[in-house]
Amino acid sequence: MADRRLQVFHTVARVMSFTKAAETLHMTQPAVTFQVKQLEEFFNTRLFDRTHNKITLTDAGKVVYDYSEKILDSYEKMNNEVRELTGEVTGSLIIGASTTIAEYLLPSLLGVFKKQFEDVNIRLQVGNTDAIVSMVENNMIDLGVVEAPVYNKNLEVDVCRLDEMQLIVPVNHPLANRNKISVEQIRKYGYISREEGSGSRAVIDNYIREQGLSYSDLKVVMELGSPEAVKMSVESDVGIAIVSRTTLSKELQLGTLKAIPLDPPLYRPFSHVRQKHKFRHRAVGELLDFAVTYCKERALEQGFRIPTEEEKEKFR
Repeated sequence: MADRRLQVFHTVARVMSFTKAAETLHMTQPAVTFQVKQLEEFFNTRLFDRTHNKITLTDAGKVVYDYSEKILDSYEKMNNEVRELTGEVTGSLIIGASTTIAEYLLPSLLGVFKKQFEDVNIRLQVGNTDAIVSMVENNMIDLGVVEAPVYNKNLEVDVCRLDEMQLIVPVNHPLANRNKISVEQIRKYGYISREEGSGSRAVIDNYIREQGLSYSDLKVVMELGSPEAVKMSVESDVGIAIVSRTTLSKELQLGTLKAIPLDPPLYRPFSHVRQKHKFRHRAVGELLDFAVTYCKERALEQGFRIPTEEEKEKFR
C-alpha cells in the first residue's frame, strides 16, 4: 500500500548502495534503479549524486529521506494498529542469523512458529555475527540471532541461552581419551579455525587471550567458513578444532568424532538482537516472544545452561 518508489528510495538511501538495496529488497538492480528514477522524475530533480561508483544524497534527497522515514514509520504503525483491532498477525519479517544458529536452531523454531502464525511470511538472511549485527544497525533486518557478545548500547540484546564450545578430534587421535583439555595442549597439533568475522572465531580468540596466548600461537592449518566444513575436515584428520556443542549431536551419536570439554570451560551467548527504538511490528513482537520462550525450553531439554541475570549483563 505504501508508495513502492518511496520504499525503494529509502532502502537505497539507508544502505547507500543500489546493489545492497537490491539484495535487501530481493529485486534486481535495474528494477531498483528504475524505481528511484521514477521518483526523481516525479520531483523533477536528482535525489542522488553518482560519482566514482559512490552515491550521496543531494539536498533534495536528504529532504525526501527525512520525510520517507516518517511516512514509512507511520504506515507501519497504522498497519499494525488495524491488525491488532482485527486480531490478525500477518506481514513479512526479515530475520538474520549467524551460521551456526541458522543451520542448527532456526529451522525447527521457524517451523513451529509458522504452524501457529501461518500468515506471517519469513525471509532468512545468513551471515557471520559481524554481518548480522551490521544489518540490524542499518535497519536491513527486523531481528538478528547471533552467537557472540554484542556490546552496542543502541541495540536491544536478549541472551536466551549459553552454548558450550568444545574441542573435537578424530576418534583415534592422541587426545581422544582426555576428559578435558587446555589451550596449551591444543597448540601442539594442527588446528582448523573458523573465518575472521565469525562469532565462533571471536569468542575462541578472546578465550585464547584470556589463557595468556594468542591466535598466532596455534598451528593453524586451515580457515573455513562453516561448522560443517570444519567437522568434515576434523573427521578427515586434517586437524583439530573448537566448535559449538550445538552442532555435534549427529557426529557424537554416530561416533565419528570425540568432543572434549575445555579447561577452563568456554561458554558463549546465543542472543536475539534488534533496534532498541524502532517501532515493533506486531509480527516481530510475536516472533521475538516465541523465540525467547522456545530457545529457553529447548535449552533445558538439551541440557544447555540458561544464563543468570549477571551473565546476561556480561554479554551485553
